[in-house]
Formats: sequence, structure tokens, C-alpha cells
Amino acid sequence: MKNPKENNMLAPTIFNRYLGQLAAIIGKTKKNPEMLTARLHAEMLPFASQVRATCNFALRGCCPLAGLAPVSFDGAELSFAALAQQIDDTIAYIAAIPPSQFEGPADRLCRDRAGFADIELPADEYLNLYILPNFYFHFSMAYAIARSHGADIGKQDFDGYHLYAPGFSFERPAS
Repeated sequence: MKNPKENNMLAPTIFNRYLGQLAAIIGKTKKNPEMLTARLHAEMLPFASQVRATCNFALRGCCPLAGLAPVSFDGAELSFAALAQQIDDTIAYIAAIPPSQFEGPADRLCRDRAGFADIELPADEYLNLYILPNFYFHFSMAYAIARSHGADIGKQDFDGYHLYAPGFSFERPAS
């Protein structure tokens, strides 16, 4: 089992990899301006807000783990260019944090606000039980909205590893 300190140091790599995947998804969805306000459900955040939340959870994770005050690169503009810029700014900010800043005891406390609840968790729990699940949740929702609204994306766009032949489906027999 890895040392918890190593988990904290891996966080920037995880966030920046999947923010890069999200940037590529943005690139494949920008032909559909309605995508920005598209939702999976009336009571869920729209695509643009899911992208912004994904970026913000990366920062809400990395900043406290590195001993920094949380930042956000949210902008008022609702456009694919603004979302792409927020992703780029988030990646650059995280990449500029020296790895040594993530070193520290796994039991140091990190604080945040989860909805209407104030939370205080040891760093390892904060990252693994709160930040990463929320980061992946909002990333998954952005992916699902894009996919459900006709974006030409697949699992390889989500994780960067899977590759399937064009037209492949687990649901249909091969022709």
C-alpha cells in the first residue's frame, strides 16, 4: 500500500490528466452552442456548470493539500472559449505548485463546504473520500451531458485509454 503522503502528491497528476481529457471533450462539443446550458435533469447543473465544478474541485483539493488558500478561475462569460480557458488556467496553476508542497501528515485537517455543510477531514480522507469523488462526479456529468446531446465522444475521451473501432457497440453484434 502506498504511503498516504504519496497519494497527496499524485493528486496534481490525476487532476491535470482528467482536466486534459475534459478540455478535449470541450473541443468536440463546441460546435453545439446549446450544449452549454444542456442538462441531464431539470434539477441538475448544466454542462458549463459541471465543467466549472470539475475545475473547482481540482483546485479545492490541491490548494489545501499544498497549504494554499483556495482559488477559482470561474468567469462570468458563458462560452466554450471561457470554459477552455478555465481548464487551461486550472491545469497551469496546479502544475506550478511544487510537489514538495503536497508533503505533509495524512491526518492534517482540511476544511471545505459541501453544499450547506461545513466539513473538516484529515487530508487523506479529504482527498480520497470527498474531493476525488466530487471531481469525478462533475467530470462524469459533463461527459454524460455531452454524450447524451450528440457529442461524438466515447469512453476513450473520458479516460484516454480505451479504444474501440468506429461504430463498435457492446449492445449490437458485429456486422
